Amino acid sequence: MWYGERVHGPRTILDDLALVLCVAAITTVLFRRLRQPVVLGYLLAGLIVGPHIPIPLFVDPERIATLSELGVILVMFSVGLEFSVRRLIRVVPTSGIVGAIQIGTMLSIGYLAGQAFGWRPMECLFTGAIVSISSTMIVARVFAEQRVSASLTETVFGVLVVQDLAAVLLLALLTALSTGHGQASTVLARTAVQLSGFLFILLLVGFLVVPRAIRAVAKLESPETLLVSSIGVCFAFALLAHGVGYSVALGAFIAGSLVAESGEAERVEHLIRPVRDVFAAVFFVSVGMVLDPSLVAMHWKAALVLTAIVVAGQVTSVTLGAFLSGRDVKTSIQAGMSLAQIGEFSFVIASLGASTGATRRFLYPVAVAVSVLTAFATPWLVRASAPVAAFVDRRLPKPIQTFVTVYGAWLERMRAASPEEGRRMTRTRLVRFLALDGIILAGLVIGSSLGMQAMLAGLRVRVGLDAQLGRLVVLGVVALLCLPLVIAVVRVARAIGVGFADEALDESLDGAPLAATPSAPRRAVIVTIQLVVVLLVGIPLVALTQPFLPPLYGFAIFAALVSILGVSFWRSATHLDAHVQAGTERLLEVLGSQSRTDSTLDVRARDAGISVSILDGFGPLTALALEPTSHAIGRTLAELDLRALSGASVVTILRGSEALRPTGREPLREGDVLAVAGSRQAIAEASALLGTRQGGSDTPRARVLPLES
Repeated sequence: MWYGERVHGPRTILDDLALVLCVAAITTVLFRRLRQPVVLGYLLAGLIVGPHIPIPLFVDPERIATLSELGVILVMFSVGLEFSVRRLIRVVPTSGIVGAIQIGTMLSIGYLAGQAFGWRPMECLFTGAIVSISSTMIVARVFAEQRVSASLTETVFGVLVVQDLAAVLLLALLTALSTGHGQASTVLARTAVQLSGFLFILLLVGFLVVPRAIRAVAKLESPETLLVSSIGVCFAFALLAHGVGYSVALGAFIAGSLVAESGEAERVEHLIRPVRDVFAAVFFVSVGMVLDPSLVAMHWKAALVLTAIVVAGQVTSVTLGAFLSGRDVKTSIQAGMSLAQIGEFSFVIASLGASTGATRRFLYPVAVAVSVLTAFATPWLVRASAPVAAFVDRRLPKPIQTFVTVYGAWLERMRAASPEEGRRMTRTRLVRFLALDGIILAGLVIGSSLGMQAMLAGLRVRVGLDAQLGRLVVLGVVALLCLPLVIAVVRVARAIGVGFADEALDESLDGAPLAATPSAPRRAVIVTIQLVVVLLVGIPLVALTQPFLPPLYGFAIFAALVSILGVSFWRSATHLDAHVQAGTERLLEVLGSQSRTDSTLDVRARDAGISVSILDGFGPLTALALEPTSHAIGRTLAELDLRALSGASVVTILRGSEALRPTGREPLREGDVLAVAGSRQAIAEASALLGTRQGGSDTPRARVLPLES
């Protein structure tokens, strides 16, 4: 009797979950047989069981949305297990550079796209926020399927953490603007302080309690107890974050980072993986369910344009930010192509606009459509990122290739250097000046925009100027007030570049004091750091002031400034390339004149009485000697694609008594010694590429010779 009542009565959560998982099983098997990512199968399953397609299979969207939140929590907990608190603290500052450039760029481009469609100012602002935040869920799932490198994982998830923190601030700002409760700037500042305090207390208390508790549970040698305890910590932190008004994903991520501090992250990750995968599948099905094809058809132009903006804008901005923060070209491009989607936070932002009336109803389905389209594209973009990165790297202009090689080594030296107390205080003071100049610039632009009508009325009453002429006068005065501040930002950025040049390069070049030597490496360091600082200040400033300026005004001024610095950067890169070529010629000449019996580069350099780091600013060289088992023997550098794949450059090849200039066309021989320049990571990857045998062995066969003079 009870069985019949259950079958013919109201649908239960068991009915919904069974239907979702059964349909998802069929679609994922289909996509797996087609050798396509299973994420696409989950999205298709969502369309099938959703309310918008006339198929007699449907589930309760609210119940599935609730279950999908469990997937978000567990996936973010798993991501946190990859980032211990110590590693997180180390990664976030570098990722902050990428995040500032990426979020500022996408906010501005999204706002401009809304203006181009003729949408309201608030709709433009919400559009910019929607396209700014990538999807941690989608990236985590795709990375798990494709098993990407550790450096790429660290870069991408570091940026995702910064994006999630920025999303919390954006939600607070948009809530204040859409409801009219309080000044947006006050709300944003208060939210930033509260978020910082919450994270500090949570990490401090959690660091003292969670690792010890997990280690104690692990000693019981009970997988079931360890699983339940870990998931309990995960949901406790998610509930705590939700209780104070933040995302459950943020709390789950912090819980994972704290559990990782216990040293049991690998065991915990292995235990929760099956549970995580089930609820992650439910999450992606729920995303497919909210896609309404009829609404998308009505606004297909906006959906396609915003999809193109997300892909192109994220790839460009993340690639630029990652490279400037110290990643090699390959990792930077791969990171950009991995983050070219929007996801769960974008849904929340779009839903906020619709519920408060700040945006019209069309924006939410457009955001969902963009999310689904970019989710479909992400697996292919990640899969294609490595070949695309190698393709781009091979076709970079020669001066840029030279610059790319040395830039990573410079940043390594900057991070390793311990600046004197005086330099540290000077840098802190310069950063304060930058922040003050940026705040004053933003205040002038926003204040003049908000007070424009009052100032025009005053000019009309006191001077008799009409509205058009009065507007020109006000804009002219504001421009004159802003000009010294812009010049100050550029000069302070250059001063910061000079300080970094002192740390990145040796104390003297060619016997002259560094500060007095107009060397090519020094100019390149200064111009590059100056450009980075201007981008870090200018991009967020443009995003912040754009709603208060006529279309493209802020972009045009900023683009002009960056173009001037770009020309200076190109010249410095060209001079650097010429400097390196001249140094290489000198190195070849000296090494080629040595005794035929001295076959190792470091011995011959010492006999010549010179340092192998004769290429000033290029960093010390490392010799990689090809042993008989190296698969690189008989292949050219062009065939190996060494520079594109590792980021290291071969400066010279020592073959017997000859020192050869590498052209990329000569086959390598047994016993060749390659003098290689680049960062430590690039050198390590070059050694592995030269030494790994084609049979699958990963045992290095390129002998590393020290080149200390």
